[in-house]
Amino acid sequence: MTRSYWTGQADAAELAHWEAVAAEAADRLAVDALERDRANQDPTAELEVLRDAGLVNLLDPAEFGGGGAHWETAFRVIRILSRADASVAQVLAYHYINSGNIGFAVAPERQPDLYRRTIDGRWVWGDSVNPVDPDLTLTDLGDGRYRLDGTKRFSTGASAGDIVLAAATVAGGARAGTPVFVLLDHGRAGIRYHGDWDALGQRLSASGSVTFDGVAVDESDILGELSDEPFSTLITPGIQLAFGNLYLGIAEGALAKARELTLARTNSWFLSGVDRYAEDPFVLRVFGELLSRIEAVEALAGAVGREFDAVVDKGEDVTAEDRGRLAQRIARLKVVSTEVSIEVTTRVFEVTGSSSARASVGLDLWWRNVRTHTLHDPVDYKKLEVGAYYVNGDLQPISLYT
Repeated sequence: MTRSYWTGQADAAELAHWEAVAAEAADRLAVDALERDRANQDPTAELEVLRDAGLVNLLDPAEFGGGGAHWETAFRVIRILSRADASVAQVLAYHYINSGNIGFAVAPERQPDLYRRTIDGRWVWGDSVNPVDPDLTLTDLGDGRYRLDGTKRFSTGASAGDIVLAAATVAGGARAGTPVFVLLDHGRAGIRYHGDWDALGQRLSASGSVTFDGVAVDESDILGELSDEPFSTLITPGIQLAFGNLYLGIAEGALAKARELTLARTNSWFLSGVDRYAEDPFVLRVFGELLSRIEAVEALAGAVGREFDAVVDKGEDVTAEDRGRLAQRIARLKVVSTEVSIEVTTRVFEVTGSSSARASVGLDLWWRNVRTHTLHDPVDYKKLEVGAYYVNGDLQPISLYT
Protein backbone atom coordinates (compact mmCIF):
# COMPACT_ATOMS: atom_id res chain seq x y z
CA MET A 1 0.00 0.00 0.00
CA THR A 2 1.32 3.44 -0.88
CA ARG A 3 1.98 5.87 1.90
CA SER A 4 0.69 8.90 0.00
CA TYR A 5 -2.16 9.19 -2.47
CA TRP A 6 -0.77 12.47 -3.89
CA THR A 7 1.08 11.70 -7.10
CA GLY A 8 1.88 13.66 -10.23
CA GLN A 9 0.83 17.22 -10.90
CA ALA A 10 -2.38 19.12 -11.48
CA ASP A 11 -3.40 19.47 -15.13
CA ALA A 12 -5.13 22.44 -16.72
CA ALA A 13 -8.59 20.87 -16.41
CA GLU A 14 -8.19 20.24 -12.68
CA LEU A 15 -6.98 23.78 -12.01
CA ALA A 16 -9.72 25.36 -14.13
CA HIS A 17 -12.46 23.33 -12.45
CA TRP A 18 -11.48 24.11 -8.88
CA GLU A 19 -10.64 27.73 -9.61
CA ALA A 20 -14.21 28.16 -10.92
CA VAL A 21 -15.64 26.42 -7.84
CA ALA A 22 -13.55 28.62 -5.54
CA ALA A 23 -14.53 31.78 -7.43
CA GLU A 24 -18.22 30.95 -7.01
CA ALA A 25 -17.75 30.34 -3.29
CA ALA A 26 -15.77 33.58 -3.00
CA ASP A 27 -18.60 35.48 -4.68
CA ARG A 28 -21.03 34.11 -2.09
CA LEU A 29 -18.74 35.07 0.78
CA ALA A 30 -18.05 38.54 -0.63
CA VAL A 31 -21.70 39.61 -0.39
CA ASP A 32 -21.61 40.21 3.36
CA ALA A 33 -17.94 39.76 4.25
CA LEU A 34 -17.69 43.14 6.00
CA GLU A 35 -20.85 42.64 8.05
CA ARG A 36 -19.75 39.18 9.13
CA ASP A 37 -16.31 40.50 10.04
CA ARG A 38 -17.88 43.07 12.33
CA ALA A 39 -20.16 40.48 13.92
CA ASN A 40 -17.00 38.54 14.92
CA GLN A 41 -18.68 35.15 15.25
CA ASP A 42 -17.44 31.65 14.48
CA PRO A 43 -17.80 30.94 10.73
CA THR A 44 -20.12 27.96 11.02
CA ALA A 45 -22.41 29.04 8.16
CA GLU A 46 -19.40 29.97 6.03
CA LEU A 47 -17.93 26.50 6.43
CA GLU A 48 -21.16 25.08 5.02
CA VAL A 49 -20.46 27.07 1.84
CA LEU A 50 -17.09 25.32 1.60
CA ARG A 51 -18.59 21.91 2.34
CA ASP A 52 -21.34 22.31 -0.24
CA ALA A 53 -18.81 23.37 -2.86
CA GLY A 54 -16.69 20.29 -2.22
CA LEU A 55 -13.70 22.41 -1.22
CA VAL A 56 -13.35 20.79 2.19
CA ASN A 57 -12.58 17.41 0.60
CA LEU A 58 -10.64 18.74 -2.39
CA LEU A 59 -7.35 17.06 -1.39
CA ASP A 60 -8.83 13.75 -0.27
CA PRO A 61 -8.36 10.71 -2.56
CA ALA A 62 -10.97 10.26 -5.26
CA GLU A 63 -11.15 6.52 -4.62
CA PHE A 64 -12.74 7.24 -1.23
CA GLY A 65 -15.07 9.95 -2.57
CA GLY A 66 -12.79 12.97 -2.24
CA GLY A 67 -11.84 15.57 -4.81
CA GLY A 68 -8.59 13.86 -5.75
CA ALA A 69 -6.89 17.20 -6.42
CA HIS A 70 -3.29 18.32 -5.88
CA TRP A 71 -1.67 20.74 -3.46
CA GLU A 72 -1.06 23.34 -6.17
CA THR A 73 -4.82 23.43 -6.69
CA ALA A 74 -5.49 23.79 -2.97
CA PHE A 75 -3.10 26.74 -2.70
CA ARG A 76 -4.83 28.46 -5.61
CA VAL A 77 -8.20 27.92 -3.93
CA ILE A 78 -6.88 29.59 -0.78
CA ARG A 79 -5.68 32.55 -2.83
CA ILE A 80 -9.04 32.97 -4.58
CA LEU A 81 -11.04 32.80 -1.35
CA SER A 82 -8.67 35.27 0.32
CA ARG A 83 -9.64 37.93 -2.19
CA ALA A 84 -13.11 37.96 -0.65
CA ASP A 85 -12.83 36.54 2.89
CA ALA A 86 -9.36 35.86 4.22
CA SER A 87 -10.68 34.61 7.56
CA VAL A 88 -12.57 31.73 5.97
CA ALA A 89 -9.65 31.09 3.63
CA GLN A 90 -7.38 30.77 6.68
CA VAL A 91 -9.63 28.16 8.27
CA LEU A 92 -9.62 26.18 5.01
CA ALA A 93 -5.84 26.50 4.70
CA TYR A 94 -5.33 25.10 8.19
CA HIS A 95 -7.86 22.36 7.46
CA TYR A 96 -5.87 21.29 4.39
CA ILE A 97 -2.67 21.11 6.42
CA ASN A 98 -4.24 19.47 9.48
CA SER A 99 -6.08 16.80 7.50
CA GLY A 100 -3.02 16.50 5.27
CA ASN A 101 -1.36 14.72 8.16
CA ILE A 102 -3.31 11.64 7.10
CA GLY A 103 -1.13 11.44 4.03
CA PHE A 104 2.06 12.80 5.54
CA ALA A 105 2.29 11.21 8.96
CA VAL A 106 -0.24 8.38 9.43
CA ALA A 107 0.62 4.71 9.01
CA PRO A 108 -0.62 3.44 5.61
CA GLU A 109 -2.97 0.86 7.12
CA ARG A 110 -4.89 3.60 8.99
CA GLN A 111 -5.24 6.00 6.08
CA PRO A 112 -8.30 4.54 4.28
CA ASP A 113 -10.47 4.61 7.39
CA LEU A 114 -9.47 8.17 8.27
CA TYR A 115 -10.07 9.38 4.73
CA ARG A 116 -13.48 7.73 4.57
CA ARG A 117 -14.56 9.24 7.90
CA THR A 118 -13.28 12.67 6.90
CA ILE A 119 -15.03 12.56 3.53
CA ASP A 120 -18.30 11.02 4.73
CA GLY A 121 -18.54 13.51 7.60
CA ARG A 122 -17.32 16.43 5.49
CA TRP A 123 -15.09 17.19 8.45
CA VAL A 124 -13.31 20.50 8.88
CA TRP A 125 -10.10 19.93 10.83
CA GLY A 126 -9.23 22.71 13.28
CA ASP A 127 -6.11 22.62 15.38
CA SER A 128 -4.66 23.32 18.79
CA VAL A 129 -0.99 23.04 17.93
CA ASN A 130 0.65 26.46 18.53
CA PRO A 131 4.28 25.47 19.26
CA VAL A 132 5.18 28.57 21.28
CA ASP A 133 2.58 27.72 23.93
CA PRO A 134 3.37 25.38 26.81
CA ASP A 135 2.85 21.80 25.69
CA LEU A 136 -0.37 19.99 26.36
CA THR A 137 0.22 16.95 28.55
CA LEU A 138 -1.07 13.54 27.49
CA THR A 139 -0.83 11.35 30.57
CA ASP A 140 -0.57 7.61 29.98
CA LEU A 141 -3.08 5.88 32.28
CA GLY A 142 -2.28 2.37 31.03
CA ASP A 143 -4.32 -0.08 28.95
CA GLY A 144 -4.43 2.29 25.96
CA ARG A 145 -6.09 5.08 27.94
CA TYR A 146 -4.80 8.64 28.28
CA ARG A 147 -5.81 12.00 29.78
CA LEU A 148 -5.19 15.30 27.97
CA ASP A 149 -4.69 18.52 29.95
CA GLY A 150 -3.59 22.09 29.27
CA THR A 151 -4.45 25.21 27.29
CA LYS A 152 -3.45 26.28 23.79
CA ARG A 153 -3.87 29.72 22.26
CA PHE A 154 -4.44 30.56 18.59
CA SER A 155 -6.33 27.36 17.89
CA THR A 156 -7.45 28.15 14.35
CA GLY A 157 -10.71 26.55 13.28
CA ALA A 158 -11.05 24.51 16.47
CA SER A 159 -14.20 26.17 17.78
CA ALA A 160 -15.95 26.09 14.39
CA GLY A 161 -14.77 22.80 12.91
CA ASP A 162 -15.64 19.17 13.44
CA ILE A 163 -12.23 17.90 14.55
CA VAL A 164 -9.48 19.28 16.77
CA LEU A 165 -5.92 18.22 16.02
CA ALA A 166 -3.95 18.79 19.23
CA ALA A 167 -0.20 18.56 19.76
CA ALA A 168 0.78 17.11 23.14
CA THR A 169 3.72 15.53 24.94
CA VAL A 170 3.21 12.12 26.50
CA ALA A 171 3.82 11.80 30.24
CA GLY A 172 4.51 8.35 31.65
CA GLY A 173 4.49 4.96 29.99
CA ALA A 174 6.64 3.74 27.12
CA ARG A 175 6.11 6.94 25.10
CA ALA A 176 7.14 9.35 27.87
CA GLY A 177 8.51 12.59 26.42
CA THR A 178 7.28 11.87 22.90
CA PRO A 179 5.38 14.64 21.06
CA VAL A 180 2.25 13.34 19.36
CA PHE A 181 -0.78 14.53 17.42
CA VAL A 182 -4.13 13.69 18.98
CA LEU A 183 -7.36 13.70 16.96
CA LEU A 184 -10.49 14.66 18.91
CA ASP A 185 -14.10 15.23 17.95
CA HIS A 186 -15.29 18.79 18.55
CA GLY A 187 -17.69 17.96 21.37
CA ARG A 188 -15.41 15.67 23.39
CA ALA A 189 -16.09 16.09 27.13
CA GLY A 190 -13.54 18.31 28.84
CA ILE A 191 -12.78 20.57 25.85
CA ARG A 192 -13.60 24.26 26.40
CA TYR A 193 -13.53 26.83 23.58
CA HIS A 194 -12.98 30.24 25.09
CA GLY A 195 -14.11 32.39 22.15
CA ASP A 196 -11.50 35.00 23.07
CA TRP A 197 -10.12 35.79 19.62
CA ASP A 198 -10.29 39.62 19.42
CA ALA A 199 -7.58 40.54 16.93
CA LEU A 200 -7.60 43.53 14.60
CA GLY A 201 -8.19 41.29 11.60
CA GLN A 202 -8.91 37.69 10.58
CA ARG A 203 -11.78 37.99 12.99
CA LEU A 204 -13.72 35.00 11.66
CA SER A 205 -10.77 32.59 11.70
CA ALA A 206 -12.02 30.97 14.93
CA SER A 207 -8.52 31.31 16.39
CA GLY A 208 -9.34 31.57 20.09
CA SER A 209 -7.80 29.58 22.91
CA VAL A 210 -8.87 26.08 23.93
CA THR A 211 -8.55 24.32 27.27
CA PHE A 212 -8.37 20.56 27.65
CA ASP A 213 -9.38 19.51 31.15
CA GLY A 214 -9.09 15.79 31.81
CA VAL A 215 -10.09 14.92 28.24
CA ALA A 216 -10.31 11.15 27.76
CA VAL A 217 -8.10 9.96 24.90
CA ASP A 218 -7.91 6.48 23.41
CA GLU A 219 -4.93 4.89 21.70
CA SER A 220 -6.92 5.13 18.46
CA ASP A 221 -7.14 8.92 18.92
CA ILE A 222 -3.36 9.28 18.60
CA LEU A 223 -2.77 10.19 14.98
CA GLY A 224 0.99 9.77 15.08
CA GLU A 225 4.26 10.99 16.50
CA LEU A 226 5.97 14.22 15.46
CA SER A 227 9.30 13.39 13.86
CA ASP A 228 12.09 14.89 11.75
CA GLU A 229 11.54 12.45 8.89
CA PRO A 230 11.55 14.69 5.76
CA PHE A 231 8.32 13.57 4.08
CA SER A 232 6.20 13.80 7.25
CA THR A 233 7.50 17.30 7.98
CA LEU A 234 6.34 18.74 4.65
CA ILE A 235 3.33 20.04 6.56
CA THR A 236 5.41 23.02 7.74
CA PRO A 237 6.55 24.22 4.30
CA GLY A 238 2.95 23.52 3.27
CA ILE A 239 1.41 25.90 5.80
CA GLN A 240 4.01 28.55 4.98
CA LEU A 241 3.10 28.22 1.29
CA ALA A 242 -0.56 28.54 2.23
CA PHE A 243 0.30 31.77 4.06
CA GLY A 244 2.04 33.16 0.98
CA ASN A 245 -1.09 32.51 -1.08
CA LEU A 246 -3.31 33.93 1.65
CA TYR A 247 -1.38 37.22 1.60
CA LEU A 248 -1.29 37.30 -2.19
CA GLY A 249 -5.04 36.80 -2.40
CA ILE A 250 -5.64 39.61 0.10
CA ALA A 251 -3.51 41.94 -2.03
CA GLU A 252 -5.42 40.94 -5.17
CA GLY A 253 -8.75 41.52 -3.44
CA ALA A 254 -7.73 44.93 -2.11
CA LEU A 255 -6.55 46.09 -5.52
CA ALA A 256 -9.75 44.90 -7.19
CA LYS A 257 -11.85 46.75 -4.60
CA ALA A 258 -9.75 49.88 -5.09
CA ARG A 259 -10.28 49.72 -8.85
CA GLU A 260 -14.02 49.40 -8.32
CA LEU A 261 -14.05 52.45 -6.03
CA THR A 262 -11.90 54.49 -8.39
CA LEU A 263 -14.10 53.76 -11.40
CA ALA A 264 -17.15 54.79 -9.39
CA ARG A 265 -15.75 58.26 -8.65
CA THR A 266 -17.31 60.79 -11.03
CA ASN A 267 -15.08 63.80 -10.35
CA SER A 268 -11.33 64.42 -10.30
CA TRP A 269 -8.67 66.34 -8.42
CA PHE A 270 -8.88 69.99 -9.54
CA LEU A 271 -5.20 70.18 -10.56
CA SER A 272 -5.18 66.97 -12.60
CA GLY A 273 -6.45 68.37 -15.88
CA VAL A 274 -8.71 65.34 -16.43
CA ASP A 275 -12.40 64.73 -15.86
CA ARG A 276 -12.28 61.60 -13.71
CA TYR A 277 -10.02 60.09 -11.07
CA ALA A 278 -9.76 56.99 -13.27
CA GLU A 279 -7.90 59.16 -15.82
CA ASP A 280 -5.54 60.83 -13.35
CA PRO A 281 -1.94 59.89 -14.31
CA PHE A 282 -0.86 59.67 -10.67
CA VAL A 283 -3.71 57.27 -9.91
CA LEU A 284 -2.85 55.15 -12.92
CA ARG A 285 0.82 55.13 -11.93
CA VAL A 286 0.02 53.69 -8.49
CA PHE A 287 -2.26 51.02 -9.94
CA GLY A 288 0.41 50.08 -12.47
CA GLU A 289 3.07 49.81 -9.80
CA LEU A 290 0.97 47.72 -7.41
CA LEU A 291 -0.37 45.41 -10.11
CA SER A 292 3.13 44.76 -11.43
CA ARG A 293 4.35 43.77 -7.97
CA ILE A 294 1.35 41.53 -7.39
CA GLU A 295 1.92 39.74 -10.69
CA ALA A 296 5.56 39.11 -9.79
CA VAL A 297 4.45 37.44 -6.55
CA GLU A 298 1.81 35.48 -8.47
CA ALA A 299 4.51 34.07 -10.73
CA LEU A 300 6.60 32.91 -7.78
CA ALA A 301 3.56 31.47 -5.98
CA GLY A 302 2.56 29.50 -9.07
CA ALA A 303 6.04 28.09 -9.59
CA VAL A 304 6.48 27.09 -5.94
CA GLY A 305 3.04 25.50 -5.86
CA ARG A 306 4.07 23.13 -8.64
CA GLU A 307 7.40 22.47 -6.92
CA PHE A 308 5.55 21.46 -3.77
CA ASP A 309 3.64 18.74 -5.64
CA ALA A 310 6.85 17.57 -7.31
CA VAL A 311 8.45 17.01 -3.90
CA VAL A 312 5.32 15.38 -2.46
CA ASP A 313 5.28 13.02 -5.46
CA LYS A 314 8.58 11.53 -4.22
CA GLY A 315 6.85 10.16 -1.12
CA GLU A 316 9.22 8.43 1.26
CA ASP A 317 12.11 9.15 -1.11
CA VAL A 318 12.04 12.83 -0.13
CA THR A 319 15.42 13.75 1.32
CA ALA A 320 16.33 16.37 3.90
CA GLU A 321 17.94 18.33 1.05
CA ASP A 322 14.71 18.17 -1.02
CA ARG A 323 12.73 19.44 1.91
CA GLY A 324 15.28 22.15 2.71
CA ARG A 325 15.39 23.51 -0.85
CA LEU A 326 11.60 23.58 -1.00
CA ALA A 327 11.37 25.36 2.35
CA GLN A 328 13.81 27.98 1.06
CA ARG A 329 11.75 28.67 -2.04
CA ILE A 330 8.64 29.00 0.09
CA ALA A 331 10.45 31.31 2.52
CA ARG A 332 11.20 33.65 -0.39
CA LEU A 333 7.52 33.71 -1.28
CA LYS A 334 6.68 34.43 2.35
CA VAL A 335 9.04 37.43 2.32
CA VAL A 336 7.74 39.06 -0.85
CA SER A 337 4.07 38.20 -0.32
CA THR A 338 4.22 39.75 3.14
CA GLU A 339 5.81 42.97 1.96
CA VAL A 340 3.75 43.38 -1.20
CA SER A 341 0.44 42.62 0.51
CA ILE A 342 1.08 45.14 3.27
CA GLU A 343 2.12 47.75 0.71
CA VAL A 344 -0.89 47.15 -1.53
CA THR A 345 -3.48 47.14 1.26
CA THR A 346 -1.99 50.38 2.62
CA ARG A 347 -1.47 52.29 -0.61
CA VAL A 348 -4.86 51.57 -2.18
CA PHE A 349 -6.17 54.45 -0.07
CA GLU A 350 -3.95 56.81 -2.08
CA VAL A 351 -5.95 56.13 -5.25
CA THR A 352 -9.42 55.86 -3.73
CA GLY A 353 -9.39 59.11 -1.75
CA SER A 354 -10.69 60.23 1.60
CA SER A 355 -14.17 58.86 1.00
CA SER A 356 -12.73 55.33 0.94
CA ALA A 357 -11.72 55.71 4.58
CA ARG A 358 -15.37 55.65 5.66
CA ALA A 359 -16.25 52.68 7.84
CA SER A 360 -19.19 51.86 5.55
CA VAL A 361 -16.84 51.30 2.60
CA GLY A 362 -14.79 48.69 4.44
CA LEU A 363 -11.57 49.05 2.44
CA ASP A 364 -9.73 48.63 5.72
CA LEU A 365 -10.79 44.96 5.90
CA TRP A 366 -8.00 43.77 3.62
CA TRP A 367 -5.35 45.77 5.48
CA ARG A 368 -6.57 44.60 8.90
CA ASN A 369 -6.55 40.98 7.76
CA VAL A 370 -3.07 40.97 6.26
CA ARG A 371 -1.57 43.14 8.98
CA THR A 372 -2.85 40.64 11.56
CA HIS A 373 -1.85 37.38 9.92
CA THR A 374 1.59 38.49 8.71
CA LEU A 375 2.54 38.67 12.39
CA HIS A 376 2.06 34.90 12.70
CA ASP A 377 5.81 34.30 12.64
CA PRO A 378 8.41 37.06 12.15
CA VAL A 379 9.20 37.60 8.48
CA ASP A 380 12.67 38.87 9.41
CA TYR A 381 13.57 35.32 10.40
CA LYS A 382 12.46 34.16 6.96
CA LYS A 383 14.80 36.72 5.41
CA LEU A 384 17.59 35.46 7.64
CA GLU A 385 16.75 31.88 6.66
CA VAL A 386 16.93 32.72 2.95
CA GLY A 387 20.18 34.63 3.34
CA ALA A 388 21.86 31.94 5.43
CA TYR A 389 21.02 29.33 2.80
CA TYR A 390 22.10 31.48 -0.14
CA VAL A 391 25.41 32.55 1.38
CA ASN A 392 26.45 29.56 3.47
CA GLY A 393 24.14 26.73 2.43
CA ASP A 394 22.73 26.56 5.96
CA LEU A 395 19.30 25.03 6.56
CA GLN A 396 17.19 25.87 9.58
CA PRO A 397 16.37 23.11 12.08
CA ILE A 398 13.08 21.34 11.34
CA SER A 399 10.26 22.76 13.43
CA LEU A 400 6.61 23.73 13.12
CA TYR A 401 7.81 27.14 11.83
CA THR A 402 10.73 26.16 9.55
